[in-house]
Amino acid sequence: MATRCGDAAGPYARGVSSPSRRAHPSVWKIHGERVVDDTRRAHLSLATVELPDGKVFEQYLLRTPPSATVVVLDDRDRVLLIWRHRFIIDKWVWELPGGYVDPAEDPSDAAVRELFEETGWRTGSVEHIGSFQPWIGMADSENHLYLARGAEYVSEPKDINEAAAVEWLDLDEAVRRMDAGEIAGAGSIIGLLKVQAMRRRERGA
Repeated sequence: MATRCGDAAGPYARGVSSPSRRAHPSVWKIHGERVVDDTRRAHLSLATVELPDGKVFEQYLLRTPPSATVVVLDDRDRVLLIWRHRFIIDKWVWELPGGYVDPAEDPSDAAVRELFEETGWRTGSVEHIGSFQPWIGMADSENHLYLARGAEYVSEPKDINEAAAVEWLDLDEAVRRMDAGEIAGAGSIIGLLKVQAMRRRERGA
């Protein structure tokens, strides 16, 4: 069944904006939306969209649960990264620990949980440093970023499907590896750049 403009579309739909904002002439109109696939991790639909100039076309929309990513820094300004293979791009990359937020789970708790599951390191608290949408033109996939100042090694990683290696790298070295293409994920890039900027502000204060 098609979902009319303004109705909820799947389990991950966000709240709509105010009526005054929706009425602005530059806002795209959704005349209908039908579900293509609906799973625990993704809600895919096809929407009939009208542009401000009157052109009408169909566009795929993807909605996912929110995710949480954590930047862990030690007292030597090193960051904890995992080395893993991403099959969809067939490439080995460095990434920050992170993953989907479970239903009814606080994103900060998800960040702490994912850190332990993927690396075997545990932190007592995290600081929220921002949120972003990696593909805002076609997807609603909110990502929450957290900073942990220090962590304690507990055990080998709980999730053997995630990391081939877990290493501490100097923050500036991590940024250089990003420039070299060894760090490709949006969450990892944004998290590292944001924390690097925060550290520079702290040192300049």
